[in-house]
Amino acid sequence: MATKRKEPRSKFYELLQQQIHTEFNASQQYVAIAVWADNSDLPQLAKFFYRQAVEERNHALAITRYLMDTDHHVEIPGTGEIRNDFEKVADLVELALEQERGVTADFRALVKAARDEDDYQGEQFLQWFLAEQIEEVATMTTLRTVVERAEGNLFEIENWLARESVAPGEDASMPAVAGGAL
Repeated sequence: MATKRKEPRSKFYELLQQQIHTEFNASQQYVAIAVWADNSDLPQLAKFFYRQAVEERNHALAITRYLMDTDHHVEIPGTGEIRNDFEKVADLVELALEQERGVTADFRALVKAARDEDDYQGEQFLQWFLAEQIEEVATMTTLRTVVERAEGNLFEIENWLARESVAPGEDASMPAVAGGAL
């Protein structure tokens, strides 16, 4: 069976394809962060970032589903470089925050591209992701503040994560995910 491909591909759809890469890369980076935390005997931090990894994977596959549903060819990319070594918890939380800020900028560029191309369905699809990024940046900013206030006391960070249960949860309003959300 021939693969679907709409030609020519617009800037918006090229950016969506790139965003799949970004989301899978973010997922892999969160796995690396989670493994570091797990190996450092920080089970709550590890659990938080393992869940973040699944969430980013689901975001990539939601974009994949949208592209398939709009009759566009999809290529599943490899991921980029992943950082595995950290000196302290603050380093990995700062990396996570910067990653989320970058993804927020990417989604803003996607919305602009959809608007520039009068792709109203594409713009509507992205609204959920824009709202999600507000939550993601806020969560990572709060976690950074908690880490700073703990002043190296890892038990305080672990207790806060367990108490506040800030790990992402299932969101019924999320766009459909190719293969189903995990």
